Amino acid sequence: MAGILAKAMRMPKKGKAKRDKRGRKRNYGKEYREYHSKPKQKKRRAGRNAANSKMNPGAGKDTHHKDGNPLNNSPKNLSNVGRSWNRGESN
Repeated sequence: MAGILAKAMRMPKKGKAKRDKRGRKRNYGKEYREYHSKPKQKKRRAGRNAANSKMNPGAGKDTHHKDGNPLNNSPKNLSNVGRSWNRGESN
């Protein structure tokens, strides 16, 4: 009985593949290690976060960088657009 309980309480291994919203297997730990943790990606994410703070897009909206460069946060380059349009544009 104790063996069954111990087996049921085990935590999943670090970096184990999980399914995303569409049911595809994704290894989020590996994605972070190999892509999101790189200095260039951290700068890009900081640029997007700064633009969101500056524009305050509101519910259901994202801040769009017209030239596609998240490091260019000049007011002429930013606009608030619908979330689905912004996330589907360049992907």
